[in-house]
Amino acid sequence: MQADNSSNQAIISGGTQGLGFAVARLMAQQGCTAIIITGRDKQKGEAAAVEISALGAVCHFISCDVSKEGDCHRLIKRALDRFGSINALVNCAAITTRGSILDTSISRWHEHLATNLTGPFLLMQGVAKHLEANKNPGSIVNILSTSAHVGQSFLAPYSASKGGLMTLTKNAANSLLKNRIRVNGVAPGWMDTPAEDAIQKKYHAAPENWLEMAEATMPMGQLAKPDQLAPLIAWLLSPDSGIITGSIIDYDQQIVGALAENG
Repeated sequence: MQADNSSNQAIISGGTQGLGFAVARLMAQQGCTAIIITGRDKQKGEAAAVEISALGAVCHFISCDVSKEGDCHRLIKRALDRFGSINALVNCAAITTRGSILDTSISRWHEHLATNLTGPFLLMQGVAKHLEANKNPGSIVNILSTSAHVGQSFLAPYSASKGGLMTLTKNAANSLLKNRIRVNGVAPGWMDTPAEDAIQKKYHAAPENWLEMAEATMPMGQLAKPDQLAPLIAWLLSPDSGIITGSIIDYDQQIVGALAENG
């Protein structure tokens, strides 16, 4: 069933590329009338907004660094000034810079918490307060990671921040039940995005064909693709997903907790 997004006025943080952009584009195709996308690159953001607007939605780019409290507050205010109401939020903006328990600096630790946990908290709080004040229902989807369960050794701050966001997702869902505001999380595994390409080359000296090599090792023969995951997120935002709230959906081909079998 196609998600009904006809009534959504949405904010999508990190909506200028990768998964966030795929979600914004799909929502516009499904009838969402008003979308705010955010990011730190003005040129990329404005180009993305033009492409999404061509699909029939009114789409605006607002520059926002979610690691900065002031930017988060300004984003909510400007979105409400533009559209009058917001009833959908996707927290997609994140950083994945590397660091282990042994070599992560305190500045990198704080950067991950500010971007991946505090920023989403502030945006959730802003949207929820608006919805509660107007007695309106709404839906929030937080983009997590399967790393929230444990994570690789070089993802200590990232895994911790996403683990915190996973718990916050459930806590907020429980808190906002009485307001008919649904909060869910989607936790992708390894994903093929522009940001991942940059990370692989910067931190792992990956060759140009790293994606082809990585996908050859995967059970399904591919990494997760934004266009494949976007429909799930759009569905969770829409009335079609009914009463589901407080759920964390792992979107991956590796089964969390599974062990290698011999023989």
